[in-house]
Amino acid sequence: MKIKGFLLEHFLSSSPITTHVSGNSFLQSSSPFFSIFRLFGTKFVPNCNSREKMNLGLANIRDLDDAFRLYDSMSTTRPLPSVIQFNQLLSRVVNLKEYSAAIHLFKDLCNNLGIYVDEYTMTIAINSYCLSNRADFGFSILGCFFKRGCVPNVFTFNVLLKGLFKENKINEAQELFRKMVKEELCELSVVTYGTMIDGLCKAGKVAMGIELLGVMEKGRRICKPNTHVYNMVIDGLCKDRMIDSAMKLFDEMSKKGVPPDVVTYNALICGLCNMSRRSEAKMLMEEMIGCKIYPNVITFNSLVDVLCKKELVDEAEDVIDIMKQQNVTPDVVTYNSLMDGYCLQGRMDKARDVFDSLSNKNIAPDVRSYNILINGYCKKKLINDAMHLFRVIPQKGLKHNVATYNTVLQGLFRCGRVSCALKLYDELQAVRLKPTFYTYCNMLDGLCRNGQVERALLLLDELERKGGGDHHHHISYYSIVMAGLCKAKKLDAARAIFNDLASKGLQPNVVTYTILIKGCCENGLLEEAKDILLKMEQASVLPNEITYNAIVKGNISGGKYEDAAKLVEEMDAKGFSLDASTFELLLGLLGTTEQNPTILEMIQKLAPNTLKQKLRANELVCT
Repeated sequence: MKIKGFLLEHFLSSSPITTHVSGNSFLQSSSPFFSIFRLFGTKFVPNCNSREKMNLGLANIRDLDDAFRLYDSMSTTRPLPSVIQFNQLLSRVVNLKEYSAAIHLFKDLCNNLGIYVDEYTMTIAINSYCLSNRADFGFSILGCFFKRGCVPNVFTFNVLLKGLFKENKINEAQELFRKMVKEELCELSVVTYGTMIDGLCKAGKVAMGIELLGVMEKGRRICKPNTHVYNMVIDGLCKDRMIDSAMKLFDEMSKKGVPPDVVTYNALICGLCNMSRRSEAKMLMEEMIGCKIYPNVITFNSLVDVLCKKELVDEAEDVIDIMKQQNVTPDVVTYNSLMDGYCLQGRMDKARDVFDSLSNKNIAPDVRSYNILINGYCKKKLINDAMHLFRVIPQKGLKHNVATYNTVLQGLFRCGRVSCALKLYDELQAVRLKPTFYTYCNMLDGLCRNGQVERALLLLDELERKGGGDHHHHISYYSIVMAGLCKAKKLDAARAIFNDLASKGLQPNVVTYTILIKGCCENGLLEEAKDILLKMEQASVLPNEITYNAIVKGNISGGKYEDAAKLVEEMDAKGFSLDASTFELLLGLLGTTEQNPTILEMIQKLAPNTLKQKLRANELVCT
């Protein structure tokens, strides 16, 4: 079928999108449904009545079934409605988030109805593909523009940029943007720059986002950054914990006459709270209200969430009371944060009370509400309560997500219920959820924790065979199994895994080195532990507090007090301190036959101030 000088039929009919949409398999363009309906149901309606009818139909679309009925009516009307009306219908389908349906209807327009689609129609199709995480198909339709002798406009390119960022194809998005600028493919708009800045900031490339913001500020008046663009950069800076830079940009924004809005203040308040600068956050909120920009539910939720994560649940409750006084209604996000705070404190009864109270507030719990409670129960080893909630989720019309499975898997393993955990792992895959990095970490750690190291090794081999995918080849997996082998007194096997890492293209990190050092110390191989510590530093992997505690404890247990003292000096110089178990080991030697001056010196060197005072007061001296 030739449409305005170019062929779409081959591309559209051969496109691999064959998604089954909401149970309506008749949507596929090869289906006889449309053709049979048209053959026997064609209606000839005057143009004016048709236009009124179409407009009424578009206004009444509430769901996909309404859209289908209207499309059937439009496609059997003669003469056919204009492409503008079909475009309006396709846009409504996209707004319903039924992207696969929009693609199928687009194909039917071209293949069966023979509508002369325009640039707007093709842009809708490109957008549908991009929203379906298939930007590559979107670029195929872009080729149709050029074959037709048309130049895509800025809206089309904006859609493609968003699609690439959505799929985390950052380099491809940057390359497309460079091409747009260099070859002057279209007139760039504020939305174009905003799309780039937003994508870069969310990808952690805030410096590039700031650079592009500077280009906008120096550019044409029509592309000067607006509040929305500044908000993207400020939010990115806050999430990167660069709150001072965010505040500086906020001041510059105001000086340039770009007014902040509630989103600006929300980002800054949340950023300040995350940095424990709550007094500044409070002042900023007062300034916000003074400017007649009133906090919304997101503002308050940010405060509640940060307070709850710091286990300041009583303060969070006060914020919720203020919300209500300000006529801002708390939502499920608010109460999820509150439940999480109580769970972090181990106050499961209070968390459950909040959960049960949601129905009285006409708030439906979401899957995160259940996940929070399940996680709380698992941490308290109340696995039966966790499993009950897990099984209730589908009964409430909700679906488990992979986070739910990860939480329950960890809980089952920590309670020693290995067979139940393995069944759950099989169930996760049976329901076609994709295991994540955390799933595999939970599996490997759970098996090792429960003495199933051989089975953990089999899973590690399976992950190696799957190749270097997103989650199949990670240093953490090897570290977990090494720790399990060390715990099982199989140091040779752990050492073999460590020595083989380079051949797999992996570099040991501080955790990997620390595990091997600890394993050597527990087996009395103190010289080997020292050698590993030296090699670690030569590899520019800096030991942390856990590393030092492991080797100090090993030397103390082995009676190498002078060596331990030297390591303690290094620790102190680097700002590290002994952990509780190492310190208790030292204290246990006081007053024993093994006590010597070095032990007391080490205790006094790294003891907390309160304990130092007690030592002096009791005049504890070496005998």
